[in-house]
Amino acid sequence: MSDQPIRVLLGSPIHQKATVLQHFLESLGRLKLEGIQLDFFFIDDNQDGQSSELLKAFKASTEANTGNVLIQPSGYNDTYIRNDTTHFWSTNLVWKVATFKNLMIQRAQTLEYDYLFLLDSDLILHPDTLSHLINTEKDIISEVFWTQWQPDTMFQPQVWMHDEYNQWDQLPGEKLSAEDIRSRFHEFINRMQVPGIYEVGGLGACTLISKAAIVRGVSYNPVKNISFWGEDRHFCIRAAALGIPLFVDTHYPALHLYRDSDLSKIDEFVQRTSGETGITPGSEPVSPPSQEDSNQPEDSVGSLESTPPEEDPLLEKEAAIPASEKRPKLTLAMIVKNEANRFLRQVLEEHRKYIDEAVIIDDGSTDDTADICLEVLAGLPVTLIRNTESRFSNEYELRTQLWQEVIQTEPEWILTLDADEVFENRFAQQVDELLRQTKSDLLCFRLYDFWDENHYRDDQYWSSHYSFRPFLLRYNKDLNYTWKNSPQHCGRLPENVFEVPHQLSLLRIKHLGWSRLEFRLEKFARYMHLDPEGQYGWKEQYISILDEQPHLVPWVE
Repeated sequence: MSDQPIRVLLGSPIHQKATVLQHFLESLGRLKLEGIQLDFFFIDDNQDGQSSELLKAFKASTEANTGNVLIQPSGYNDTYIRNDTTHFWSTNLVWKVATFKNLMIQRAQTLEYDYLFLLDSDLILHPDTLSHLINTEKDIISEVFWTQWQPDTMFQPQVWMHDEYNQWDQLPGEKLSAEDIRSRFHEFINRMQVPGIYEVGGLGACTLISKAAIVRGVSYNPVKNISFWGEDRHFCIRAAALGIPLFVDTHYPALHLYRDSDLSKIDEFVQRTSGETGITPGSEPVSPPSQEDSNQPEDSVGSLESTPPEEDPLLEKEAAIPASEKRPKLTLAMIVKNEANRFLRQVLEEHRKYIDEAVIIDDGSTDDTADICLEVLAGLPVTLIRNTESRFSNEYELRTQLWQEVIQTEPEWILTLDADEVFENRFAQQVDELLRQTKSDLLCFRLYDFWDENHYRDDQYWSSHYSFRPFLLRYNKDLNYTWKNSPQHCGRLPENVFEVPHQLSLLRIKHLGWSRLEFRLEKFARYMHLDPEGQYGWKEQYISILDEQPHLVPWVE
């Protein structure tokens, strides 16, 4: 460090729970600042008055001891929806935050700070983070942190190599096979766990920006001929176009408090990173969390493309099994009720191409649903149970009834699907390989909610296709399976299925149940009757069923 202190403006737009914000502010107080003059610029976008009071208290304490603190009210009163599953960003919220960050860039430039340190308010920093990032002498560099973007998924870093979130190396115009993508993805994830400084294509949320980069024109304004989601992507594209390389440092990973359950990790993180126990560059990183902490298999690719590769890159390859060897039995498990005039015939005709047996509960149908099941699956072993009274109001009771009926048939693999769900065409050609492999006993897939015959819905309320869920399980009679006892949304399979080895697949499932207006109206009425307060689901999503102009994406088979 020179005799003159390096002047840094730390900027953070804050719309945060008080419980999280308190730990964030305490983390800032632990930063090592030898040779650094650190000032703060907070934009108070809080709806929680307690959070605003925490900012005021931080200002009073900080200005009495170290740097200056500017707190600017945002003037907005927007709702930012977050829950224990994920966070939901509307377009307005994204560009509101972009405006806030641009204000911080302008302040840093006007007051001639040496650096601007942009930080999300749900991060807990290692005390050495800021001084180390400055010492890298990079114009734009982020400290890495790791996040489970969906529950039961693997931890992934917030940085990427190209496009929206592709976490593998690929040269312009280079054609990669599915196996190439899988291999390079794992190389990238492994590289991010080794302490070092690496050039990347995208970054955000914990970013140090030099005066030189600011003078050259970096900003969070939208790049108008780019449709990528998120202000960080537009910032990174503009920086690259200006010839400013982007870097990530992995010596001092931050802790990301993405959901309330992450609060339990703070004490251990602070203990590991404070005082004499803090690591030094070149030693083992503080994070990321072990992938063993996640229920999601490590075979996960960050970018979920609507056009699938010809082969599935997420399945571990193993020695070929002779085609002459008998394939394990595949049992379809399904619950139906009054499906005769919906998608039942279409779905079962597709399923009978690859299933060996079916166990179906007709939950009190008043039409010829049961007859259609027997007709379409004629020639296959079918166990058909007819409930004289519907049990749908208690899904736990219904799902466990189906489970008990299935295991009585001594299944090998169990495929659990609803009467309006069907795999894309490639599944029929690849299912034998899935059932023959021996490394995994559970396979997870993405489900796409169709809003008409050729489009699926993609917005803050309808994003199931961004996460992988279990549908295909190798049954183990020696495992004590347990269920989530909930009258609604109890799960297709026992809640402890992730105890077995598991993998992801890029084969996709089409959910047809929302694809006609009349069916959407019926489902809306049913949800509002069974769960009017959203106790077991998400009320805002129920209401969104009635949206007149939802965002739809073309399906590519």
